Amino acid sequence: MIQKYVFGEPFETEAVTALIPASEGAPAFGSICMENGFSFSYRLAPEDIVYGLGEANRGINKRGYRYISCCSDDPIHTEDKRSLYGAHNFIIVSGAPGKASFGLFFDYPAAMTFDIGYSCREHLAVSCEKADLYLYVITGESACDIACQFRGIIGKSYIPPKFAFGYGQSRWGYASPEDFREVLQKHRQAHIPLDMLYMDIDYMEDYKDFTVNSKNFPDFQAFVEEMKRENIRLIPIIDAGVKIEQGYPVYEEGIERGYFCTREDGSEFEACVWPGMTHFPDFLKPEARKWFGHWYKVLLDAGIEGFWNDMNEPAIFFSAEEEALLKEWMQDIVEEKETFHSFNLSDRSKALPNKPEDYGRFYHEVDGKKIPHQQVHNLYGFNMTRAAAEAFADLAPDRRILLFSRASYIGMHRYGGIWTGDNMSWWSHLLLNLKMLPSLNMCGFLYIGADLGGFGSDATEDLMLRWLALGVFTPLMRNHSAAGTRRQEFYQFEHTEDFRHIIGVRYRLIPYLYSEYLKAARDDDLMFKPLAFVYPQDRIACHTEDQLVLGNEIMIAPVYTQNAIGRPVYLPEEMLFVKFLPGGAIYQETLPAGHHFVEVALNEVPLFIRKGKKIPLVDAAEYVEALDMGTLCYIGDQNAPYELTEE
Repeated sequence: MIQKYVFGEPFETEAVTALIPASEGAPAFGSICMENGFSFSYRLAPEDIVYGLGEANRGINKRGYRYISCCSDDPIHTEDKRSLYGAHNFIIVSGAPGKASFGLFFDYPAAMTFDIGYSCREHLAVSCEKADLYLYVITGESACDIACQFRGIIGKSYIPPKFAFGYGQSRWGYASPEDFREVLQKHRQAHIPLDMLYMDIDYMEDYKDFTVNSKNFPDFQAFVEEMKRENIRLIPIIDAGVKIEQGYPVYEEGIERGYFCTREDGSEFEACVWPGMTHFPDFLKPEARKWFGHWYKVLLDAGIEGFWNDMNEPAIFFSAEEEALLKEWMQDIVEEKETFHSFNLSDRSKALPNKPEDYGRFYHEVDGKKIPHQQVHNLYGFNMTRAAAEAFADLAPDRRILLFSRASYIGMHRYGGIWTGDNMSWWSHLLLNLKMLPSLNMCGFLYIGADLGGFGSDATEDLMLRWLALGVFTPLMRNHSAAGTRRQEFYQFEHTEDFRHIIGVRYRLIPYLYSEYLKAARDDDLMFKPLAFVYPQDRIACHTEDQLVLGNEIMIAPVYTQNAIGRPVYLPEEMLFVKFLPGGAIYQETLPAGHHFVEVALNEVPLFIRKGKKIPLVDAAEYVEALDMGTLCYIGDQNAPYELTEE
C-alpha cells in the first residue's frame, strides 16, 4: 500500500509518475515536526535494517552513519564523505521477520539529511530546511516488495541499445583519431572484445559543448563512420556549462532567448568550469530543455549513437564573484598589505570549488517565478539528461540512444543511466561499487556501472583484473581513467591473455544479462538484490553485504582483496559453483548450503547458480553484433525453465 502526504507547498519534481491521492492525517510510522523546517523521526529496533539512498557511501545497510542527499562534485570518496553525485531520498526500514517494514520517499529537491543511527543508535532522523515536500509511505510484505512497489510509481527504467552491454574503453586524454585507432587496433589484434570508445573533453574545441576540434578531427563524420565499420561506437561527453564566447552559437542563442540561469538581478550567472567562464542552461525551464536537447543533433547527424553527461551537479570551479575576491587577495599580497605566510593560498583555493555561496547566487525561472538554485539543486543533472532524452525522442524516434549521467535525482532513471563518478584505484572502491548496485536498483537505476580500475590514482594489474571480474556483471562495463594516472588499458599490463578471457566472459553472458535487464525494466524489479531480499528468513544472509543475487538465477561474490587467492562465501541454499577458466573451460561444483572458502585465481570469473536454475551462454565475440545465438547453450539444471527475453 502506498500513501502520499503533502507538507507545505512542494516543488513538483516529477519524480513520481503515478497519480496517488493525498492522505489525511499523519503517517502511521514515526513522528513529524515542522517547527524549524521539516523532520521525521522513528525509533529503530536493534534488528532493523535500513536500505536505500541509491548512490551513497558505505554499506547496503545504511545504519550507523549520517548522509546528506545533495548532488556533490567530490572525487575523493573516503568513508567520511556524506554526499556523492546523486540524490536519492528513498529508504526502506526492514524489520525482523514477522515485524513491520515500510518504505519512505521524501520528494524534496534541496539538501536533505538522513541520520540513520548516527547521533543515536536507535534513532532515525530525516530533516530538511523547508517543510515543503511530498512524503510517500509504502508498506508491503517484504523489503523487496516495498522496493518493487516504489519502482512502480516512479516510472519505467531506461533501456539502452544492446551494444551498450558491450565493453567500453575510455581515458581522459584521448584527443586525436590516432589515439582512438591505437586502442581499437590493440583490442582487435589481441582479439579482446570492444564495442565502445569514449570521448572525454579533449575531442571538443576549447571544451565547448557540441563542437569538435577541427584540427584533430578535420572530418569528424567520416571518422565516426570509420569506427562504425570496425563495429565501434564513439561515445562523446557533454558538460553542463556553456562557454561565454562571442561567435559560439550555443552561447549566443542561449543569451538571446534567455535560457541561462540568472543572478537575482536578472544578469546571467557566470562560473568557471573547463571552458573558462560559462553560463548554466536553466534546465528547469521546458523551453530551455528543448533548446539544449536539440543541440545534440549536431553529433547525432555525424552518426553518434551515445552520450555521457558530466559536470551536471552542476560543478563549479569558482564563480565570477569568487574570481573577483581572488584578484583582490592577490593584489593585497602584491601591495604587501598581507604577507604570503598569512595568506594561505592552498586553503583558499581548496575552498573555491562548489561553494554553497555560489549555489546561492543563481536562480531558475519556473512558471514565471524565480526559484533559488539551492532549493532545487538536486534536479539539475536529472533535467539535463531529461533534455537529451526528450530530444532523442524527437530526433531519433526509431533508435535507442545510449545516455548516462553523473548527477541524478529519482525520476532520471526514466531517461538514462548513471555511472558512479570519479572513483579511485582503491580496493575499497571495488567493494563500494558492489554495494551500490542494489541500492541504485531500488531507486530505479538499472543501467549502472563504475569506472572499472578506478578513475583517479594508479591501477595495478591485479586490481584491474579483479574489478573487471565484477564489471562482467554490471550493465555499464567501462574502463576509464584520469589524465596523469597510470595507463590502464589491457595492453599496458603483462598478461594480455587474462584480459582477453575475463572480457570474453562478459560477452558469453550478454544474452543472460540483457534478458535479466529487460525483465527488471518490464516488471519494475531489481536486477541486483541483497541476499536479504531473496532469503529474508536467513539471518546470516540478511547481514551479508559482499554477495548479491543477480536476476533470479545467480549469485555473484567477487574477490575484492589485494593478494587474495579466493574468498569466503555464504550459501543460503545449495548452489552450483561455476568458474570460467582461461581457455574456455568451465569449472562446476555443487556446494551445500553453509560457509565455504572458494579459490579464485586472478584470471577466473566466479558465479553461483541457484538450485533448480540455469543460465544461457553463447560463444564470445569481438563485438555485440557478432554474437552467434546459434551457439546458445545452458549451464545449471538443464531441466529448469528459463525465459530468454529479447526485444
